[in-house]
Amino acid sequence: MKGSIRIAGTVGESIVDGPGLRYTLFTQGCPHGCPGCHNPQTHDFSGGQLAELDALLRDMCRNPLIGGVTFSGGEPFCQPVPLYELAVELKKRGKHLMAYSGYTWEELLALPDPFVRRLLSQLDLLVDGRFVESARDIGLRFRGSANQRVLDVPRSLAAGAPVWDERYR
Repeated sequence: MKGSIRIAGTVGESIVDGPGLRYTLFTQGCPHGCPGCHNPQTHDFSGGQLAELDALLRDMCRNPLIGGVTFSGGEPFCQPVPLYELAVELKKRGKHLMAYSGYTWEELLALPDPFVRRLLSQLDLLVDGRFVESARDIGLRFRGSANQRVLDVPRSLAAGAPVWDERYR
C-alpha cells in the first residue's frame, strides 16, 4: 500500500478509545477548534508528521491481541483517502473499526468528497459531533460530551439515518 497520512501520533494499546483492546491513530489537522478539546495539539494542519501507510498497517497488526483500530484526531474525515485505504486493509484482517468526528453524521454525508462515504462504509462505530464543554460528562462511554452519539455505522447506512449503538447510549 503506497501513500502517507499526516498524524499527530499513535497509541499501540488503548482501552478508552473504543471497545476492547485497540490501536488508536490520531490524525493531524482539525477545522472545528472545539473549546476544551482533549487534543488541541492536533488542530494545526501543518503540524504532526507524515507516516507511511505501509508502516502504519504493519504497526497496527503487530500485536495479535489488538481487536480493533480507532481513527481519532484531529479530524479523521479531513484525510478520508488514506484512512479509507488503511480501513480496507484492516477489515481484510478482521479488525473492528471506529472513528471519532467533530462532524455530525448528517454533516459527513453532506461533504462533497466521495471518500468520506467510502470511509464510513468500512467503519463499525462512529462517535459524531463536536465536543461541547458545557455538556462534558466523564461518565459517558467513548465520548466526551452528552451531545455526541455513538452510531452503528452499518445500520445507519442501511437506514439512511443515524442509528445509535444502544450499548453506548
